Amino acid sequence: MLRRVGALSALLLITLAACSTVQIGRDFDLRAFESKVQRGTTTQAQVRGWLGPPNGTGIAVDTNGGRFDEWIYYYGEGQMPVSSDTRLKILQIKFDRQGFVQGYNWSGERK
Repeated sequence: MLRRVGALSALLLITLAACSTVQIGRDFDLRAFESKVQRGTTTQAQVRGWLGPPNGTGIAVDTNGGRFDEWIYYYGEGQMPVSSDTRLKILQIKFDRQGFVQGYNWSGERK
């Protein structure tokens, strides 16, 4: 009997989770970032102050072999399993070796 109750509870939790709203990452204001950032002038410390710590970091290599530190910010939310209500935005920021912004890419919704 205890196994049945446990299995039923697990099934109920999975069913409820499948119909719930899911969020990943931390929301950020892209317009505010764009209004402040300046290529070659804005530092990693300033970006961290505006957006908080990045969700991920890595290295980007351009076609000329230049290497950049890359910070990634993302935020997504949506009703599962319905993907038509899903929204996702991603911001990738490239920094030179001295820690200054050299460029950025974004995709997704702009609010």
